[in-house]
Amino acid sequence: MTDRIEKVTAHVVTIPRDVPYLGPLREGESVNRAGYIVRKGNRTLYPTVDRSVVLRIDTEKGLTGWGETYGIVAPEAVRAIVDDVLAPVLEGRDPSAPAVIHEDLYDLMRVRGFFGGFYLDSLAAVDIALWDLLGRRLGVPISTLLGGRRHERIEGYVSGLPRATLDERLAFAQDWQAKGFRGFKFAAVVADDGAEAEMMALREGLGPKAEIMADLHWRHTAPEAIRLIRRLEPHRLFFAEAPCAPEDIEGIAEVARHVGVPVALGEELRTVFEWQPRIGARALGIGQPEMGRTGITEFLRIGALCHANHIAVMPHATIGVGLFHAASLQASSTLQKLPWHEYQHSIFEPNRRLTQATGTRHMSCDAGFYTLPDGPGLGVEPSPALLAALS
Repeated sequence: MTDRIEKVTAHVVTIPRDVPYLGPLREGESVNRAGYIVRKGNRTLYPTVDRSVVLRIDTEKGLTGWGETYGIVAPEAVRAIVDDVLAPVLEGRDPSAPAVIHEDLYDLMRVRGFFGGFYLDSLAAVDIALWDLLGRRLGVPISTLLGGRRHERIEGYVSGLPRATLDERLAFAQDWQAKGFRGFKFAAVVADDGAEAEMMALREGLGPKAEIMADLHWRHTAPEAIRLIRRLEPHRLFFAEAPCAPEDIEGIAEVARHVGVPVALGEELRTVFEWQPRIGARALGIGQPEMGRTGITEFLRIGALCHANHIAVMPHATIGVGLFHAASLQASSTLQKLPWHEYQHSIFEPNRRLTQATGTRHMSCDAGFYTLPDGPGLGVEPSPALLAALS
């Protein structure tokens, strides 16, 4: 039965939060007139609220697919790309071939140099919505469309300890450990006493069975990162994330060659074309694709590339309303080597109210493990609370 895309609509969603991402403001940090903070630790811009771009595709026969992309900074750029570039091309097209459409949309702007950034973020939202639409049309989860699930449950590690002091961050981690979680990642840019002191305190307080990871947030040169990671290694660091600037492929590879723990990276990379040179340089041992930037089609290609190079995949999870998180769980469940999936507790839990199950089971993360939704498509859809925010 032939159907056609009738309408493509992008919505910017803003969700207040009590504490900014990565925790309270540090000395010398302030909120500018647009509501952003520049974190001194890594000189990167963060909003004081959660924001996302939700995309809706409606067909002539009345079906709806939902997508979402990363939208915490300048989300109107994504919406403008959807409205002005993508929607007019998509309207009237048969939506049943998401990967083909993704390739066609990618080709539209490649000669203008737009093979990354906001343009690819926009494509990610469209791609997720098309896969959702296809799953709903056929009455099966996206994981079935991708070949089937290997994992009904996925272990999640606690990402971020957003408290003001080291003692408070340790107590916060211990609370999550008591709930059944065994993996914890701290952000070195807000480790006020230094990453080594943070690591020592967490190891002592969480014990020998905990797995502790460090996000270095791209702030070091290769020699600096090597020296720091070597100081963390005696405390059994599990991985070191983003040690150098993402464009410094040679520097990251140098770090990977000279430390005894895996280097993790990938949240900022949107296509296999960005992943290939880093994998070719052996710059990583753990891949962290971010569904809100890749979409499902590229996520799968990145997963296959990592698999072919014996690299474990531990997907990144960032700020969103839950739609691209559900997409990440669906796609991740089909991967062969999947040790963990990031669990952004300060986002996933409060924002879970913004989605509802399309089947009998909603996505959740309890006692250290994600449970996947069982309904068609993404397995989730916007709840009345999110629909009200879109109107």
